[in-house]
Amino acid sequence: MQARMKHPAMLIPDTMKALQALGASVAQGGVPQRTLELVNLRASQINGCSLCVDMHAHALEKGGESNQRIHAVGAWREAPWFTDAERAALALTEAVTRLSDTSDAVPDALWQEAARHFDERALAALLVTIAHVNLWNRLNVATRQVAGSFR
Repeated sequence: MQARMKHPAMLIPDTMKALQALGASVAQGGVPQRTLELVNLRASQINGCSLCVDMHAHALEKGGESNQRIHAVGAWREAPWFTDAERAALALTEAVTRLSDTSDAVPDALWQEAARHFDERALAALLVTIAHVNLWNRLNVATRQVAGSFR
């Protein structure tokens, strides 16, 4: 496989700086890094971004996450290894990533479940993380960035 072009964020240096700053900013939201990585992995699976799936699975593994949980992210609803807070974050991730799939993209019940586990600052961090990974996914998929090339 070969990328269609050099990564857009590499071609416009201020874009890369902005994306890195945005990614770093969510650390202030109080959401565990492991949860943020699960969110990144799930959105990347939905969007078919092989580079990000590989990168976030690798980050989870490097952070001590079990292979069992990493492999089950795509089937988190049926897997017993996720906390209620992680499930709420993953459900929110799916809804926000698939905005146009339903007329009520983020139903009140889904939002209320997320709000039960995360305060407003943490919800903000989750939403920024979801938007951020979706942006990276779109750049990578459109330009066919190759999985493993980040290493």
